[in-house]
Amino acid sequence: METNIKLKPTVFAIFGGSGDLTWRKLIPSLFDLYQDLNMPSDFSIIALDRIRLNDKELHKRFRDGIEKFSRKGKVDDKVWSKFTRHIYYKQGDFTKSKIYTILKEQCSNLEKEWNAKAQIIFYMATPPLMFGEIPKHLKEAGLANDRERARIVVEKPIGHDIASALKLNQILTDSFTESQIFRIDHYLGKETVQNILAFRFANPLFEPIWNRRYVDYVTITVAEDLGVEHRGEYYEKAGALRDMVQNHLMQLLCLIAMEPMVSFDADEIRNKKVDVLHAIRPIPHDMVNQSVVRGQYGRGYMGSKKVCGYRKESKVSKDSNTETFVALKLFVDNRRWQDVPFYLRTGKRLPRQVSEVTIQFRAVPHKSFPPEATLDWQTSCLILSIQPDEGIVLRFQAKQPGTMLLLNPVTMRFNYQESFSVPIPDAYETLLWDVMNNDATLFMRADQVEAAWQIIMPILDAWPGQPPADFPNYSAGTWGPEETNGLLNPGHHWPLPMELSEKNISPK
Repeated sequence: METNIKLKPTVFAIFGGSGDLTWRKLIPSLFDLYQDLNMPSDFSIIALDRIRLNDKELHKRFRDGIEKFSRKGKVDDKVWSKFTRHIYYKQGDFTKSKIYTILKEQCSNLEKEWNAKAQIIFYMATPPLMFGEIPKHLKEAGLANDRERARIVVEKPIGHDIASALKLNQILTDSFTESQIFRIDHYLGKETVQNILAFRFANPLFEPIWNRRYVDYVTITVAEDLGVEHRGEYYEKAGALRDMVQNHLMQLLCLIAMEPMVSFDADEIRNKKVDVLHAIRPIPHDMVNQSVVRGQYGRGYMGSKKVCGYRKESKVSKDSNTETFVALKLFVDNRRWQDVPFYLRTGKRLPRQVSEVTIQFRAVPHKSFPPEATLDWQTSCLILSIQPDEGIVLRFQAKQPGTMLLLNPVTMRFNYQESFSVPIPDAYETLLWDVMNNDATLFMRADQVEAAWQIIMPILDAWPGQPPADFPNYSAGTWGPEETNGLLNPGHHWPLPMELSEKNISPK
């Protein structure tokens, strides 16, 4: 990723600077931006945390993370030496004023050194408990006052339900203006997610058929092959609905269903997304079981490896009713999408990691071909592959070579890695650069977060009174509970994910 835009002097103040997110994502992404000459000429990274660390220990941890997670791999010693000159560590308690005074003094010293005002980005890479604390202290220290230069980045989850989301948004806007708040969802930084807008609105071929007249249904799958790993304590309080549906899957749905924007202005695009969320048909309390299926994985096999069930994972209750899988059917009640089902599913310990959107087109109104020619007939569909492969697949009918008239489904594909010689940046690289450039297009606004919570609140309200009697109800290594198929309208199906990297694309 290279750009000609010159960024202003920048300070990255990372709360939770010694934590896992900083180690795995933030520092590797900032280092890759640095190597690609996409950092400001004057910049600094101030890692803040409660534990005692000296510079040597911090640098070693950061280098280990970069060599493990950076897309550029092993670090050159000379480049690393120059990069570490930009890194500082400050120890302190985020609930006390002292650390904020230290941070303010450090920022002031850097501005004197650079002889320029710096934009200061406060990144909350902390547990959600701190999201309500840090902004208040930043305001009290006078660090949030500059509306043009001070910004705060908030990781998910934005609240635990609608009430807590409203409360957190109020805390944030009491300290910062909405234009200073960047609510990050790393899915929106992925190239294929961003390419949905370009694909839809830059190509006159597809937008005219992107509606209820031609689209039969849409499926959105975000599957993970991993279990909860070391996140059992967090996951017990979250579950798949809060952890994935309220943010990632809703974001994808918005991009698929939104109306054309007038311009590429950040608020114009975000307005269109909010319109989609407001148009989603509410799920009545007594219809939750007909619209939503939840599941929890039991023991099973991932490939040839035997794995335990969710209730046997570390820091998980032995009789837990936390869902590790959710599938739901939604409708967008507007002129474009009326009565077109949007099927969403996400889960852990599914057969493979994949994020994919399938646009299933309606069948032709009349088949003029003889029956024997259409024995392998499949309706046309468009597949947007987000991960692990990034690309687009179009499936349609073609005549099989030979003297007989036989139609078979064939595919055309576009693969990012094969079509472009430049490396694909990590989603966090894109998003961190956008924060530095003060571009909020790919970030969630308060009303968007709140609208997404409103959609799933009937589910969260209904589930406690209807505890599942059959958990665990799917084996690790399968595609979830069998009841998931009951959500589908007659003739609809959950597509098997495509293997985009293979020469001959086939479901797997």
